[in-house]
Amino acid sequence: MMVKPYKKGFDYSYTLGVFPTIELLQNQPGIVKEVVLHSGGIQNQGMDRIIELCKRHGIKLETNDKLVNRLSKKENCYAIGVFSKLPGYLSGASNHIVLVNPSDMGNLGTIIRTAVGFGFTDIGIISPAVDAYNPKVIRGSMGSFFKVNLQYFDSFHEYRASYNNQFFTFRLNGETTLHEIRTYHERPYTLVFGNESSGLGSEFDEVGVGVRIPHSQEIDSLNLAVAVGIALNHFSTFIDTLG
Repeated sequence: MMVKPYKKGFDYSYTLGVFPTIELLQNQPGIVKEVVLHSGGIQNQGMDRIIELCKRHGIKLETNDKLVNRLSKKENCYAIGVFSKLPGYLSGASNHIVLVNPSDMGNLGTIIRTAVGFGFTDIGIISPAVDAYNPKVIRGSMGSFFKVNLQYFDSFHEYRASYNNQFFTFRLNGETTLHEIRTYHERPYTLVFGNESSGLGSEFDEVGVGVRIPHSQEIDSLNLAVAVGIALNHFSTFIDTLG
């Protein structure tokens, strides 16, 4: 296939780098269209693994330095995995993360990787939002993108109508501090976070339990990816919903 520099409207995307490509091949080989290698990476330890996985799954493999350079624009990119976009769905039996209008690709990639690290694999995204399939997001996630379920919703109302979860909304005016939440809950929960610059709007004040992450008055707020990481660490440690 003719692979072009990524645009949101494409029905495919691609990985940038050896490690994300290995994660793609190991976790979702069925969606891979082809893998393109750069001859400069012949000494890279992961190249043999990529070749072995492509052979195992019958995936087209080619070496094309010009194409890799055109798509990545980074000197150290030695592998690109091209894959089909598929509709995403969240598990109704799992805990969720919901991001309302996230706008930063770097944050989203970091959040996906952090979520996997703490055992959260279902992420809902409320539009308008950054494109999770952008190769920059996938690279930022270090391939963890292929270990999560991602689903976009046109509104939080649409998401809420689909899942009977207990909601925890992270807000600067949350009535409960994160440290106070250490109880057992009988059904899955959803952790809801707002946009990087504006947070959650006042319409979330009456949604679930409002949670505040305490920090010093020397800053006005935490970076979104940092806040999500702190919350996931706490909930994975102190909250048990499915036991």
